[in-house]
Amino acid sequence: MSEKKNEFEQRVTDVTHDGLQCLDLHTIQINLGLLCNQTCAHCHVDASPKRTEQMSWQTMQAILAVTEKLPSVFIDITGGAPEMHPHLEKFLRTLVKQHHRVQLRTNLTILLEPSYKHVPNLYKELGIELVASLPCYVEEEVRLQRGNGVFEKSIEALQLLNKIGYGTTSKLPLTLVFNPLEPVLPPEQKTLENEYRTYLAEPYKIQFTKLITLTNMPLGRFLNILRGKKTDYMKLLKESFNPETLPSLMCRHQINIGWDGTLYDCDFNLAARIPVNPTVPQHITKFDRSLLSNRKIVTADHCFGCTAGHGSSCGGALV
Repeated sequence: MSEKKNEFEQRVTDVTHDGLQCLDLHTIQINLGLLCNQTCAHCHVDASPKRTEQMSWQTMQAILAVTEKLPSVFIDITGGAPEMHPHLEKFLRTLVKQHHRVQLRTNLTILLEPSYKHVPNLYKELGIELVASLPCYVEEEVRLQRGNGVFEKSIEALQLLNKIGYGTTSKLPLTLVFNPLEPVLPPEQKTLENEYRTYLAEPYKIQFTKLITLTNMPLGRFLNILRGKKTDYMKLLKESFNPETLPSLMCRHQINIGWDGTLYDCDFNLAARIPVNPTVPQHITKFDRSLLSNRKIVTADHCFGCTAGHGSSCGGALV
């Protein structure tokens, strides 16, 4: 008797005649915890200053034991605010020493706090690539989504990063992230990038490498924002399903490691507490690249967010 498919799996099967399988494992995404200095309205993992979940050094060591044996992969570090992790510097130095390419997602404002003002130069020293949240170039929109004063602090942090070379040299990439405030799909990525460049150049004189657009997932704090609009938003995501996004879905090329060492297909499944399927290792201490590289992807309704319109991933639009 065949296993009953959820609505997303059935839609994928109608196109591919098969479910979603991982194709390779060139990205390892690591969520260091849910502690953050901000409480953003759209946050899918519900991060905030009140959260206490953080990755233990023991779990970090388990990750480093795995990455030490891997050929060079792309390490994508997220949170919360990764900067607030007490062992971040030691962790980054080891990953770089292992010759992995390392990217970190920052909310920008943390870089201005007294305890973290040394961090930008640490990133520069290690050649860490940065992905920075700036959900709009309009102050009012950022205030509504991320809180009072966040836009001004974000601009100041971007200017600081530009000053030390981020976004102005190819060796120090600075990617900005847009996501909508309302329950709508993001606009076309390149067009929006050009708008960002125009509006940030004057009067702020800010440069950046590229812009990526993210679709808000019906998870975490954004789900609370939706309230009575969830049905309409899910209808939009499902009606905007684009089969051309399927080959590039991030879950097909990565594994996500949660703060407690649990393995997930992506950070959105982490938010939903849906680990990788039970036929493969579910914890970093049992990591097996061969098995995880060929695993069946676990899906749910929020996956429609990644396949809607131009598609969405932690790396931006897919088509």
